[in-house]
Amino acid sequence: MPYDISLADRIREYLITFPELQIEEKTMFSGLAFLVNEKMCVNVSDDKLMCRFDPALIDEVAEKHGFLPMVMKGKELKGYCYVEPSGFKTKKDFEFWLNLCLDFNVQAKKSKPKKKKLRLLP
Repeated sequence: MPYDISLADRIREYLITFPELQIEEKTMFSGLAFLVNEKMCVNVSDDKLMCRFDPALIDEVAEKHGFLPMVMKGKELKGYCYVEPSGFKTKKDFEFWLNLCLDFNVQAKKSKPKKKKLRLLP
């Protein structure tokens, strides 16, 4: 399913208020990912936010309205969640989620570059 373009625009507009950030957009996780300083920060998936945050904050974050755990292959991913639209309807709530992601981005590790597979010709 395509991602919510207006939500992507909303994220883009917020992130550009931080000129010191290097922002890149990539198609990832069946949506549009916003990489900040070469690290996945926040994603638009359908009409939801997918947030990357400090796993130590899970108890606080899980109490927020709209929070949904991120589950892949039957396993909950620590430090990632989805947020339903009702959880970021207001400017204050929207900024909470994006700031949560940006705060963690400083300490997050970059993904290791994938090695390209060599294809031998017959």
